[in-house]
Amino acid sequence: MSKYAAILGSCLLAATLSACSTYQAYRKCGFGGCPGDEQIAAQVNEALLNTPGISYWTIDVQSLDHVVYLHGLVDTNPERAKVEEIAFQASGGKKIVDSIELRNATRY
Repeated sequence: MSKYAAILGSCLLAATLSACSTYQAYRKCGFGGCPGDEQIAAQVNEALLNTPGISYWTIDVQSLDHVVYLHGLVDTNPERAKVEEIAFQASGGKKIVDSIELRNATRY
């Protein structure tokens, strides 16, 4: 098996497992989400909005079954870590799934 096939297989496995956990949450709570999910997402959004130096408009926050999902783009890894830290604190210590990507090739 080539190196690229192994990497592709790993990526497909990760995507499948992520989809399965999301499906389970939808199955448990329905399309409207679990009670409290909307409030958790609102708290995280407000905290990001009120934090200087964070590209709030490029971050999408969702909460499903009391798990916070972060999607979007940031410029640096330190900014990405800061967004995850803020989300963790604002959500009251809920699990965070960080799917934030870096906008450029500079990874410092």
